[in-house]
Amino acid sequence: MNKPLSFYRSYFLSKTMSFLRRRNGTDSSKTRIADPNIEKDGADDDDKKKDQYKIPQRRNYGSKKWSCWDNCCWFIGFICSIWWFCLFLYNTMPDSIPQFVTMAITGPLPDPPGVKLRKEGLTANHPVVLVPGVVTGGLELWEGRHCAEGLLGKRLWGGSFGEFYKRPLCWLEHISLDNHTGFDPPGIRVRPVTGLVAADYFATGYFVWAVVIANLAHIGYEEKSLYMAAYDWRLSFQNTEIRDQSLTRIKSNIELLVATHGGKKVVVLPHSMGVQYFLHFMKWVETPAPRGGGGGPDWCAKHIKAIMNIGAPFLGSPKSIALHFSIEVRDIAALRAQAPGLLDKDVLGLQTFKHLMRMFRTWDATFSMIPKGGETIWGGLDWSPETETVNNSAKKGTDNSTRNTGGNGNICDTEGVNYGRLISFSKDWAETHSSKIERVDFKHVAKGDKLTNSSNCDIWLEYHEMGNRAIKAVADHKVYTAGSILDLLHYVAPKLMARGASHFSYGIADDLDDPKYDQYKYWSNPLETKLPNAPDMEIYSLYGVGLPTERGYIYKVAPPSDCSIPFQIDTSVDGDSEDSCLKGGVFSGDGDETVPIISAGFMCAKGWRGKTRFNPSGIRTYNREYKHAPPANLLEGRGTQSGSHVDLLGNFALIEDVLRVVAGATGEDIGGDRVYSDIFKWSERINIKL
Repeated sequence: MNKPLSFYRSYFLSKTMSFLRRRNGTDSSKTRIADPNIEKDGADDDDKKKDQYKIPQRRNYGSKKWSCWDNCCWFIGFICSIWWFCLFLYNTMPDSIPQFVTMAITGPLPDPPGVKLRKEGLTANHPVVLVPGVVTGGLELWEGRHCAEGLLGKRLWGGSFGEFYKRPLCWLEHISLDNHTGFDPPGIRVRPVTGLVAADYFATGYFVWAVVIANLAHIGYEEKSLYMAAYDWRLSFQNTEIRDQSLTRIKSNIELLVATHGGKKVVVLPHSMGVQYFLHFMKWVETPAPRGGGGGPDWCAKHIKAIMNIGAPFLGSPKSIALHFSIEVRDIAALRAQAPGLLDKDVLGLQTFKHLMRMFRTWDATFSMIPKGGETIWGGLDWSPETETVNNSAKKGTDNSTRNTGGNGNICDTEGVNYGRLISFSKDWAETHSSKIERVDFKHVAKGDKLTNSSNCDIWLEYHEMGNRAIKAVADHKVYTAGSILDLLHYVAPKLMARGASHFSYGIADDLDDPKYDQYKYWSNPLETKLPNAPDMEIYSLYGVGLPTERGYIYKVAPPSDCSIPFQIDTSVDGDSEDSCLKGGVFSGDGDETVPIISAGFMCAKGWRGKTRFNPSGIRTYNREYKHAPPANLLEGRGTQSGSHVDLLGNFALIEDVLRVVAGATGEDIGGDRVYSDIFKWSERINIKL
């Protein structure tokens, strides 16, 4: 007999509910779904009829507790869903919507500097040369090992860094240089990306020169008037010429820009380490061939209108010391403290700290960032230019005191801080007067007792050759200034420093006419070379202020282990007050988070100001400081008033100064010096022969 449709519907529903009840541990025979259309065979008694129409009790099917695995899966799924949803919105949303939302929150947005100045009538005038700094320029592969198959012509550095995540050890092998030659290892060729795209963005969405280039375009600049002086920032400066002829290419392109713009001189914009690279270039280009470019003593005067140095580490940066000594800076040390041992462990064959140190120590250009000028510039055991030290009774057994002179603004309280001690092996030694410190002369301690199993150390660190006695001697020296820090690095890494010392120098010249200063190792040190004979040229130092900047470190000896880095920043050490300059084992001063003010500002404030032995032709110099202000809201991104080392390239006030100069203005036209710090007062405390 054909059953009606309602029968099948009720039958299916009954079976489904029965299955669910069995799944939750109930007996489906005790309850049945009521439906008057179900046909029966025979007569049921009254009790069965009542059971037939009994309504089942609602059960809580979600009463089972979630396990940790369930929570993890749900969280990962939630994050992935949000990510894909945001990615969808990003790719489908009209460009005007974020701007509309921002305007609704903050009001009308200010015009970018290029748009503002175009309305005032400014137009493109002098051609512009951009010189990127360390790590911000892209690098691409032109020959590699088998593990790098398929990467020919693709970026290894910059962009998405996708290959780092896919094959980290292969990536490290290709991005590192040869430990002995300072060039690419055999069978590997990594070369700088060329064109404006070489350093417009460091990674997707993270601008470097892109904002500057966009604003130059607003007043009429095109690619024919702009040149990105890309170079391999890993190589020593002279080696970029030997391998890639990078200095020759810069010379040729500047000459081409001047020739194709009616003889108008170029304005050069170096950033970060690019500042030192261009100092090297100016000396190289006037040096006779074959040692130099053969341009003659008046080449710079004929081709360069102004050099606007941005975030200039003229005299180096203490960060470089920590990186060479223990591959740490403030943020890395804090991460290490939060996850002890994680970055030292062999995770999938990637011992993070050791491999990072090995890679960093092959990049010869980083030696240029070691502080220059010794204790004369950076301070000694009991003084520093940023603080005024009062030592009335050191011999009577009382500690000297240091008072805040106001130069740090709201950065931190400098009371009791001696920035001259770049490395101290405890907070006590950082604060104790030098007359009470007994130090061991580590330089003559033999390195005979190598660490156990050091023969298995296949990572080029040199620490495994020191031994426990030598490590103890380094710590027992207690404090290191800029005058002794080079001795320390030569002791713990003699092979490394031997290579670095052949390319860079860190002293102060007694006699700049001494023929030895014609060697290229001195050309990037402004205290050991002269500026070119170009009296009409201008030099600017444009740098950020108002941000805590690493100035010194408290170290400790790490627990001994095979092939380890034996020294670590002691993140457990803080100052005595909440606003102390000492936090997490790091002393902070004023600057742009990377370069202290004394390094960025001294040369233009005093060393080159007027006619000096470092500036014999009297090139005019200007200090322009940009006080940091955080973004007004999240939609503003990295901010338009940032004083941070890289974000400064998006600072509207700095970009406006640049645009006015490239359009023809002089330093006096834009207001001359503009400073918020005590750079001129600090510079006067530095006793140097001018």
